[in-house]
Amino acid sequence: MLKGSLKVLIAIVLSLMFTISLVKIVLLIWSSYPDWLHLYTRHEHPSSFTADEWLAYRRLFPDKGISSLSSSGDPEHLPELPPGDEQRLQRAALHLQQKLILREWLREYRMQHHYQRLLAVEVASLEDVYWLEDSRASKILGKDWQLWSTARQGLPTSKAQLDALKAQLWSTVVKSSQHQDAWTWGGMLVVSVSVAGLVTLAAMTQPSLAPEARHSLLQYVTGKYLLPANCRVQWDWKDPAHVGGTMCFIVRFFQRNGQPYPICDTDQFFVEVTEGTRKVVTISELGSSTDPNNANIAKVKFTVRTAGQYNISVLIGASHIAGSPFVRNFLPGAIDPRRSRFIRPASTLICCASAPTLMHIEPRDEFGNACIFEQSDEALQGYRVAIYDLHGVSVEKLQNAIVFSYDSVNSRVSVTALFPEPICLRASISYRDQQLPNGDFDIIVLSSSDTTLVHKNIASRKHNICYEAKLLSIYGTTKSKPRKVMCYVGPKQVTIKEMILKFIPKRIATFRLCPSTKFHFLPQLVTQLHGPVFIIDDGAQPRIELASKDRNIIAATFTHFLLKNIGGSETFKDKQDFFYHEVRKFHASYYHEKMALKVNREKILESSMKATKGFSVSDWCGNFEVTFQGEQGIDWGGLRREWFELVCSALFDSRSGLFCTFHDKHQALVHPNPTRPSHLKLKYFEFAGKIVGKCLFESALGGSYRQLVRARYSRSFLAQLIGLRVHYKYFEQDDPDLYLSKIKYILDTDLDGTDTLELYFVEDVYDTSGQLIKSIELIPNGAKTRVTNATKNQYLDALAQQRLCNSVKDEVDSFLKGLNAIIPDNLLSIFDENELELLMCGTGEYSITDFKSHHITNGNSAEFRRVLAWFWAAVSNFSQTEMARLLQFTTGCSQLPPGGFQELNPQFQITAAPTFGNLPTAHTCFNQLCLPDYESYEQFEKSLLLAISEGSEGFGMV
Repeated sequence: MLKGSLKVLIAIVLSLMFTISLVKIVLLIWSSYPDWLHLYTRHEHPSSFTADEWLAYRRLFPDKGISSLSSSGDPEHLPELPPGDEQRLQRAALHLQQKLILREWLREYRMQHHYQRLLAVEVASLEDVYWLEDSRASKILGKDWQLWSTARQGLPTSKAQLDALKAQLWSTVVKSSQHQDAWTWGGMLVVSVSVAGLVTLAAMTQPSLAPEARHSLLQYVTGKYLLPANCRVQWDWKDPAHVGGTMCFIVRFFQRNGQPYPICDTDQFFVEVTEGTRKVVTISELGSSTDPNNANIAKVKFTVRTAGQYNISVLIGASHIAGSPFVRNFLPGAIDPRRSRFIRPASTLICCASAPTLMHIEPRDEFGNACIFEQSDEALQGYRVAIYDLHGVSVEKLQNAIVFSYDSVNSRVSVTALFPEPICLRASISYRDQQLPNGDFDIIVLSSSDTTLVHKNIASRKHNICYEAKLLSIYGTTKSKPRKVMCYVGPKQVTIKEMILKFIPKRIATFRLCPSTKFHFLPQLVTQLHGPVFIIDDGAQPRIELASKDRNIIAATFTHFLLKNIGGSETFKDKQDFFYHEVRKFHASYYHEKMALKVNREKILESSMKATKGFSVSDWCGNFEVTFQGEQGIDWGGLRREWFELVCSALFDSRSGLFCTFHDKHQALVHPNPTRPSHLKLKYFEFAGKIVGKCLFESALGGSYRQLVRARYSRSFLAQLIGLRVHYKYFEQDDPDLYLSKIKYILDTDLDGTDTLELYFVEDVYDTSGQLIKSIELIPNGAKTRVTNATKNQYLDALAQQRLCNSVKDEVDSFLKGLNAIIPDNLLSIFDENELELLMCGTGEYSITDFKSHHITNGNSAEFRRVLAWFWAAVSNFSQTEMARLLQFTTGCSQLPPGGFQELNPQFQITAAPTFGNLPTAHTCFNQLCLPDYESYEQFEKSLLLAISEGSEGFGMV
């Protein structure tokens, strides 16, 4: 305390020594302050001219030894000035610093000779480099344009990285100063214009006192000002804590003299909580309206859902309080069986008798965090397995055939199955009496000889693997006498055939070898003499019930083929990764070289088809570099994405005539148009297939190449792309009006009654005026075959086959021809129709929570934080259409990747624009939205809606 008082006295004495000699100077300088500030702002580098020129008073300073200014000051920490002038001086100083940083950046790339030209077009900082259009830059820089383009691409896109670069450049500027022993220019300015700056002069002789130069002499001497180093944090939890709750901590504010400091909004109190690259929203409550004794505290609250290490920065202005940034750890919560993952190869587990089979459980809490355990016993507590035979009776002697152990290396539970003899069972795994989401599965235990036979089937190149079976029922009708059939199992399909006259094969049913095809095992009855019974069902065709002594071999062969086709796992993420890997492997011989593509925006479809008319598969695998006729701009990825967007819109918009919808609702699904205009030939569908294949190929490359298809396809169309048979249930989503008015009525009506309508296996086709054009028989002799209760499902399936499939067979075949030229059909078949849409089109729903969790914010001023709060308030009220327009405006595409905002590359960025009242702008190449400042929320919302509505197409800049 005594030492601190001594420093204060020294400062006062030194200040008084200069007061007499400088007070006149202060008055003279203050009277000419506007002229001095103009002189200040027009200079480029403070170390390149003298203090006499700075202040225009050459005769006043020689006796004091003031000859020049160093460039080592901090323009954001200027001492206090007379009211109304401090902010003006701060802005001027900051502007000069930004110009010096820009000049140093240009010098690094040997472009400093363009500095004055750039200033003339209002490029005065690194941030302004982003805003300079390519057309203007090329005119200004001439032959150095390529060098400029390379340098600009090297600029970081995140605020943290850009700030680090600016700090590095500023350090270089400082080190290049020829007068490092002189006062800082920021300190010199304030000494020249403020009596309070005399304290700064004394403080410069004592560096430890320099931070207090903002305050008046009286405040400084008495210590009555907020000192960040004296502030303290009180935590309401012990570290580490568990996720799931709303965390609260209290910040207590104190003056330098140790007295409480009443905190208010003008003190620039700010808290930032981050977990990795993710920012957590916080709520701060300053002071207390009821208790004056708590005027010096702030309560900060935030919710923790993700386990990990959190960094908590508590700042006052730009200064951290004592101990900030803080590090706090949050651990996963208790195991939640609903969120835990049971990792097994397929829905049916294939084992070999007397050989162990390994599976895994990933314990997760209710928020999806992977649980970590210190002891293996703790991890295993609560897990149970129940084993049943096909009758549903518990098999007590086999309850210990599946055991649990803890894998501490991977923080998961290992599940080992070991059965002594061949058998077919069911098993259920639960945690604390609650079954895991996919913990119910079938088990087939094969003998060693059968296991060898199955592996031989998988390795065989012959596709005529067949086993004898008995057909027990089909179309829900049980056969009075089981019929002998042959069950063929291949790498792509399972086919059931009946032999006529013992040598003529007749196909009864074909099931695609894909995850949607399921085997269901039934118990063998005593009266059943034809072997074990099983059902094949793909959710589309009628179920077929079979009996075969080789049932287990058939099912095991099918399961191994399936796993081989989908990459070893049935989860969508694993299948997606396998799909991308196989696509890259399939086109490994083609290089992703640049392919110039010049198109006409007004005739986007015709010009694009003409430009790609002679393209080979290798050309379609190239990196399209798109140029729009009559428009300036270089394609860094944004123009390519816009081209995909426009082409998909022209192809798949129902107004184009190529595709149609079954009703006029806004969210109607598109389907190939069987009555398309005559000028839209089948080659348009082939081109559409190639565009979709190109999007899937680009997505397989990953990163910024990822492309999504802007369309909402009917489920029946997607089913045909992967080879599934169309059935009447597709009407419910594709054509809900028909489903409610006709399909559901037929299902609910007794067709065998005498007073009901007569319905035959016929489809009547009408024109727009309601006139009957033709009648199509759905089955042979359908006009004379009446629909009954027993055949109503068959009729509805035949109706769906005619309306949704047969009527557009040529269109679908042409589309597949183009699609399969780039994407092999066997890779598409590993998905069901919903997964295929997710793969091609991404998500159609936009989550504001997901948006807030996965974006980058560049800017931390009070004005920008206010605009950012307005932005989230506006976006929270957006419709799905407005969200789509916002995405299209910012990223060039209205669809999100399958993983939502998290998978956008680059991430969605919200940046402060150095303008006021202008419309928001965007850089689609960087997925960057730039928000200017506004006077009111109403003005901001109006400008944002206008920008995304009117500016969603075309590029003013790249």
